Formats: sequence, structure tokens, C-alpha cells
Amino acid sequence: MSRARLDRALEQIEFVRRRVKDYVADLTPEEWFWHPAEFTTHVAWQVGHLAVSQYNLCLRRVRGRTKADEALIPDAFIEHFKLGSQPVAGAENYPPLEEIRRVFDAVHAQVLAELGKLTDEELDVPVEQPHPTFKTKLGAVEYAPSHELVHNGQIGLLRRLMGKPALR
Repeated sequence: MSRARLDRALEQIEFVRRRVKDYVADLTPEEWFWHPAEFTTHVAWQVGHLAVSQYNLCLRRVRGRTKADEALIPDAFIEHFKLGSQPVAGAENYPPLEEIRRVFDAVHAQVLAELGKLTDEELDVPVEQPHPTFKTKLGAVEYAPSHELVHNGQIGLLRRLMGKPALR
């Protein structure tokens, strides 16, 4: 592996995260949980899901779950937003918005702190859980910004359905 691949993945992770933060910056707490009548999804679920997926792709798949991770991203939080979870209406069904935002930011900071310290040899190791898109730990890291960008598109669509202007 070339260190350039990790550096590029980290640049993409940071770039996409800035975009997501731009898309949620002007939302009110009510708008975080707004959903169209025809379909239940909302920004709060999207952002919580992004925190869980970034954790799973860039930390858990790379080094496993640690005791310290319970404070970073509690098991109950993961249950709300993991792969296969279904968004439901109502803020009362989720952790407080402040907690969603805290975990979203804390996981991202931890990802940036840990990944830059890894060696090529550590990142070239195959992932334990098979995935159709990637085979190695670096592949999981490289996939993370693509996944986040897909969900940012969903946030963008929710914004437009709320009547907010498009962002570039």
C-alpha cells in the first residue's frame, strides 16, 4: 500500500464531513426531526447513522471495539442508527439532538486521531467481516466518505423538501 492512499482517504473523509456540517448548520431542532409525509426519514437519523457507520468503518473494522468506545459511542446509540435500522418519526424516539451531534463530532475526531498513526502493514490486513465493496482495513476507510456522501445527498433532498435553498 502507498501512504498516499491513506492520506487521500483522510482528505476525502474531512472534505465530505465539512459538506455534511454545511448541510445541517442552519437547521432548527424541529427540522432535524422533520420528515415528508410519504416517507419517514429525517436528518437526525441520517446524522446518527453517519456517526455509527464512520465508527464501524474507520475504527471498529480497523481495530475492534474497545472499552473506551462505550463513552465515545454507546451501544444504545449504535442500536438506533446501525445498518438495517429504520428511521421512525418523533424526537422522543431518539437520543437528544445534542447527544447525536456530540457523537457525530467525537467519532470523527477519534477517526482522524487514530488513523494517521497506523502503518501500511496494519491497514493492508483483510477485514474480519466480509464486505462486497472492500477487502482490507484500508478499503473500509476508503469506503467511508463514499457512504457518507450518499447520506449527505439524502440530507440535501430533505432540505429541499423543507423548502430550503440548494447548497453547493
